[in-house]
Amino acid sequence: MAGKFGKCMMLCCSGKVSKEEDMANDSYEEAVAGLSKLLSEKAELGGVAAGKIKQLTAELEAACSHGCNPYDRIKSGFIHFKTEKFEKDPTLYGALAKGQSPKFMVFACSDSRVCPSHILNFQPGEAFMVRNIANMVPPYDKTKYSGAGAAIEYAVLHLKVEHIVVIGHSCCGGIKGLMSIPDDGTTASEFIENWVQIGSTARTIVKKGCSDLSFEEQCLTCEKEAVNVSLGNLLTYPFVREGLLKKTLSVKGAHYDFVKGSFELWDLDFKVTTCVVA
Repeated sequence: MAGKFGKCMMLCCSGKVSKEEDMANDSYEEAVAGLSKLLSEKAELGGVAAGKIKQLTAELEAACSHGCNPYDRIKSGFIHFKTEKFEKDPTLYGALAKGQSPKFMVFACSDSRVCPSHILNFQPGEAFMVRNIANMVPPYDKTKYSGAGAAIEYAVLHLKVEHIVVIGHSCCGGIKGLMSIPDDGTTASEFIENWVQIGSTARTIVKKGCSDLSFEEQCLTCEKEAVNVSLGNLLTYPFVREGLLKKTLSVKGAHYDFVKGSFELWDLDFKVTTCVVA
């Protein structure tokens, strides 16, 4: 099917095409690009025709996701982005070429099912993002966690973000790993368990307060409690504390449940106070 539509779109968008050229170029990415271009250029297309083209484009993309060469998938993905977004909004991308001024900094999990830009509809330039296993924010440590510290420092002091949001999520493998660590603290992985133990306080709270719950329910509770631990860890960064005191910065916790299709957002009362010395 992809071959037929690839040929069709080559004819519609490029004029006459020889059999040799068609055989050489009749590929998935050209079919998608051709369909997208026709849809954007032919305003006179009726609603039914336009809908059919969108459906065919979606079918081609779905077919590729299950059996395409990875190079072709990346290439076709960029072609779709360029024709459907980059070229359709030159004002936005022209401004982004000159610099960025995001309002949000987002910590999210590396989980492939959790994409902040997708679930929160962030546009390019809106959010400065850090993604890692179990969306952890480590405490201030110039040596051990310098990567996270550099990202926070850059976002707060140089980009002047106004909000930091830490987003946990359902069915988090990192949190499950944290909750599965034996009480004696022995680890079986090279990196994962040492990393997720940033949230060990959350694990302790859940183990003590929710022992009557099932393991799955404990993990769900820990997913949210670990977010609160990360919010607390943000306070260990002096520039974050300063921003909170000056009210130029806010921090929020969140939890995305992709099973139920829900999203929670909350504030945490840090009770930050100033100390005046006479």
